[in-house]
Amino acid sequence: MEKIKEINGVLTQENGRSYLLGENGERQLENELIWDGYVRHWLGKRVSARHLSQRDYKGGNPIIIMWPYEEPSGIPFVELYYNERLVKYPASTLGHFAINVNGEIFNFSHLLNENEVIKKEEYFYRPALGEFAPHPELGVFNVDDPERPYYDKFGRLFMRTIHVLRIEGIDTERLLRIYHDVLEMIHSTPVNPKRPEKYPGFNIFTKSCTTIIRDGLREYGFGGIGGIFPRDLFVNIAFRLLGEKRKDIEVKLFRMKQLKVPEAPYSALTPFLNPVNRIRAKRLPEY
Repeated sequence: MEKIKEINGVLTQENGRSYLLGENGERQLENELIWDGYVRHWLGKRVSARHLSQRDYKGGNPIIIMWPYEEPSGIPFVELYYNERLVKYPASTLGHFAINVNGEIFNFSHLLNENEVIKKEEYFYRPALGEFAPHPELGVFNVDDPERPYYDKFGRLFMRTIHVLRIEGIDTERLLRIYHDVLEMIHSTPVNPKRPEKYPGFNIFTKSCTTIIRDGLREYGFGGIGGIFPRDLFVNIAFRLLGEKRKDIEVKLFRMKQLKVPEAPYSALTPFLNPVNRIRAKRLPEY
């Protein structure tokens, strides 16, 4: 099978078979597996699609990833993502934090291979197929079979509601260098041979998904922002930047609602650990 890099078309279904309908009427991906979650939310809409390197367990073919078609804006931007918690995982009680710098999403984690920079479509829209899916019987992460691991790590927007703070007008190239340097440092840190899958420098209070991003923003020049946990930091930054009404940057606050699929329950808000941020949150504009 020839792997496709990227195609566009209208997601169409006929007699139970899904495909992309191109501008010239051609049918694309007609004989390949298109995840039901895409059909559930985007049937009749224009989407983009490409193959991933990972393979589906049933047919052994490269997995197709699909996402809503977007015209490139050309405006440099930064987006901060507070991901609500996954209710079936106690380790997700505090939620998750990530940052998108002009299309490159930086993700930091206690797991070494999850300290990465990935494309927007993979962060938000990976299908619940193959290794990305939850275990078909247990419904959760399970790697008992090394030949068929189930990481339950498909598109974040199918698993959670995500709160977004978009910032336009800052030097994205400089911020990119800061976070690429952090990733290089993480992956050059000697691993613990007893726990090679873990990032040994991870610390929930000082070097986590939240504090690494916070410290990068401080290094860039956003002094005064604070927070150790995802929701606290998100509200702190939003409150400060929206309240400052700076003329050199434009700030937008919005929410990307979870695209509900059977493979994941609804996510939930995490508690505030700093009561001051509860007050700040009430003063933010509704979004």
